Amino acid sequence: MNELLFQNATVFLGDRFLTGASVHVADGRIQTITDQSPVAPAGVKVIDLADDYLIPGLVDLQLYGGSQLFLNEIPTPATVRHIFDTHNRNGTTTLLPTIHSTSLDVMQQAIDAVAVVRAENPLGVPGIHVEGPYFNPVKRGAHSAAFVRVPDEAELTTLFSRNADVIRILTLAPEIMPPERLAQLFALKHPDTRLSLGHSNATYQQATDALNTGQIPLATHLYNAMRGFESREPGVVGAIFDHPTVCTSLVADGYHCDPATIRIAHRILGDRLFLISDALFAAPPGVDGPRPTFTLGEFVVHYATDPSGPGRYMNDEGKLAGSALTLIDCVRVCVEKAGLPLTDALRMATSIPADVAGLGDQIGRIQPGHAARLVRLDKSLTVQGVWQ
Repeated sequence: MNELLFQNATVFLGDRFLTGASVHVADGRIQTITDQSPVAPAGVKVIDLADDYLIPGLVDLQLYGGSQLFLNEIPTPATVRHIFDTHNRNGTTTLLPTIHSTSLDVMQQAIDAVAVVRAENPLGVPGIHVEGPYFNPVKRGAHSAAFVRVPDEAELTTLFSRNADVIRILTLAPEIMPPERLAQLFALKHPDTRLSLGHSNATYQQATDALNTGQIPLATHLYNAMRGFESREPGVVGAIFDHPTVCTSLVADGYHCDPATIRIAHRILGDRLFLISDALFAAPPGVDGPRPTFTLGEFVVHYATDPSGPGRYMNDEGKLAGSALTLIDCVRVCVEKAGLPLTDALRMATSIPADVAGLGDQIGRIQPGHAARLVRLDKSLTVQGVWQ
């Protein structure tokens, strides 16, 4: 079926909803949006949404696994496809599989695996997020101490020697890098690679200086694994709040951030704040999981259940190691627990991360010419359908 006509939809237009609306899709692209109910031409499939929301497909720029497979554990194209399929069922139509701190060899295997799937599904898996291992050990969080390191010249050269354009985000702590190594990284990285400040113990001034280079436009999971805000030393959090342009991700699962801190960040940063699931494993409706425990070298995590939320993963040191959800769960937390407007929470999961990934002209919005990656939500914000 090359053409679809969605009718009786509450369409999310970025800053508002259009009720009783129709969206015409042909050849994989959005053609028209209207508040009328046009008669469908012959051969066009009509889908009546019965006043449910029609939103752009969600965009998740940091997640590590699907319902059963984990990229660090099995860095193959099959794992990447599994990760995409798991999260896609729950409304995430674009994602960056993420590799956490590991050896250079495993990093390159994961990058190569994502390159294969990107060729098959360029808007679904446009690249990889390399989270670490160039971190400050003090803020390594649940990342393995055996892998957290300062790269030498040869490692950075090798890292960017093939499929460099596949690396869409690279998270690092700039304060641990010698000036010459940081300059080398800036010179070697592909223009499509966004550097992100994270797992950092930088002072306010160190973080501000790094952000002011213009080479680090992002920060990773605000509040977590970074020097916090204090009155005499605003730290990394203060530098992010005080900077005029930096965008930052946030894990709105109810564990990484208290709802009040989500509200505060949103009030300060506005549309420079976006959501990530940070999912190690996830279990959207219809799939098994999440895995109760797994071991990868010294990286051991256990799933901790919680009757009031989606649960989370903890390591043997009692540190948060990641979430067990999909991005739509984060949207619900923002609305139901943090009290954010639904329009803002949806932007944080659609157009803002699409822009961050450099794909805002193709995905993340329902507007003519954009790719028809669409999700149906009922009024409880539960996914009822995914089209792409």
